[in-house]
Amino acid sequence: MALSIWEALAVFAAGIGAGTINTIVGSGTLITFPVLLAIGLPPITANVSNTLGLVSGSISGAIGYRRELRGQTRRILRLASTCLLGGLVGAILLLALPSDAFDAIVPVLVGLALLLVLFQPRIAAAVKRRREAKGTQAHPDGGPVLLVGLFLASVYGGYFGAAQGVLYLSLMGLLLSESLQRINAVKNILAALVNGVAAIFFLFVADFDWTAVLLIAVGSTIGGQIGAKVGRRLKPTVLRGVIIAVGVVAIVQLVLR
Repeated sequence: MALSIWEALAVFAAGIGAGTINTIVGSGTLITFPVLLAIGLPPITANVSNTLGLVSGSISGAIGYRRELRGQTRRILRLASTCLLGGLVGAILLLALPSDAFDAIVPVLVGLALLLVLFQPRIAAAVKRRREAKGTQAHPDGGPVLLVGLFLASVYGGYFGAAQGVLYLSLMGLLLSESLQRINAVKNILAALVNGVAAIFFLFVADFDWTAVLLIAVGSTIGGQIGAKVGRRLKPTVLRGVIIAVGVVAIVQLVLR
């Protein structure tokens, strides 16, 4: 599809915005996807092109957060296989199910995730007190509950991906004894893996627009570095506020879409 200079600039700018917000929180798809629809791409083609283009942005953001990844290699390896499988399942479902299959449930999921993010400090403190009273310790990698939650979130990520990062942050924030910044670093790695496996699958079985893919890829790579520089400087309370604000916008857009 041939794009005008203004359409190309709009897609490129959307890629920068998506790469930035994905690295800090997630939900960058809510920036790029509407732009791709506006320039005339069919919904499935736009979704696939968006997923392919955002892979480089996820990688860029993960590299930007490499300092916060230190000491988490074992955890990432444990969680990665679950997320890869979930992302592949979601990519398959995108081509097998009607495009509105997730519309009803996704806003509810994101809303629940935001409540977990909002009340995570209190919930985590209550859980910690309960463990101390019983003399037990938290699983260093979140245990089976986190694996199941991340698998389901990754299925959604492979399918569409808007607010996928919010789901990851809420689950890991509740079940891992780590700072929000270190959890955000892991989120960027997992998002890159899910986008990557879905992208590889789409390369062989789905239609996409190479021009849109390349514009988003370049833009999101730049945005990933911007997001890492901005995100790691935010205090936990501010970062939590940004997550909630972006999540609310995501819910509104998902309901109105």
